[in-house]
Amino acid sequence: MPATAPSPPVLHSFATSHELCDALAHFIIKAQKEAVEKKGRFTVAVSGGSLPTQLNALIGKPGVKWDKWQVFYADERVVPLDHPDSNHKLCLDELFSKVPIPADHIHPIDPSLGDDLEELSDAYEKELIREFAQKDSARFPIFDLILLGVGPDGHTASLFPGHALLTEDDRWVAYIDDSPKPPPKRVTFTYPVINHAARIAFIATSAGKADMLKTVLDKPEEGLPASRVRPVYPGQLYWFVDDAAASKVEYPRTPFKL
Repeated sequence: MPATAPSPPVLHSFATSHELCDALAHFIIKAQKEAVEKKGRFTVAVSGGSLPTQLNALIGKPGVKWDKWQVFYADERVVPLDHPDSNHKLCLDELFSKVPIPADHIHPIDPSLGDDLEELSDAYEKELIREFAQKDSARFPIFDLILLGVGPDGHTASLFPGHALLTEDDRWVAYIDDSPKPPPKRVTFTYPVINHAARIAFIATSAGKADMLKTVLDKPEEGLPASRVRPVYPGQLYWFVDDAAASKVEYPRTPFKL
């Protein structure tokens, strides 16, 4: 294999949601430890859906250095930050309000910009530039970890099947005003940002994800949005799933080791 070839995805499957979430917490803490030892900070991006609830296993775990975290959102619904549809509100309610992370280490979209999608996406890109461009010399930001969910249709972040954003290769943050899932207006990381992360982890649970997961892992050539997440070497892609979601997958599983 050439030195620059991307590594194949690593699939971890668990019998229960509790086992999955506990393993995910240990995985995140290990990624944090390596990042902090290397550069003194841990840059992480999260999405919404059920993911914030699954991160509850981090609460009370030893070794979490919340003061070293810099948190961004892989995508966000363009609603007020206290709206039930807001990924930021969901993450605050489920995790960040329950742990000692400094408030200024969490980076939501700018609510003062209202629903101006162009300004919101530009402002969020500038927020990424402030965090990364002055500290890392790279064309795109290199997150230590990006945590993603995936829908039954194979969408991830706010990158949906058949949408023009799937081919965006320049902008760091883009917007969508016609999301097939409400609310229609969103901002999202693009593939260049996602695929430059050191680690990317998908989390998928329930039998309702089984057909999608089989397509993503066994038939990546079909090009579902989640299949297009292909980290640039030496980045690594992981899947944390339960056995129900993996029930139709032929792709080899890798036992999780602490």
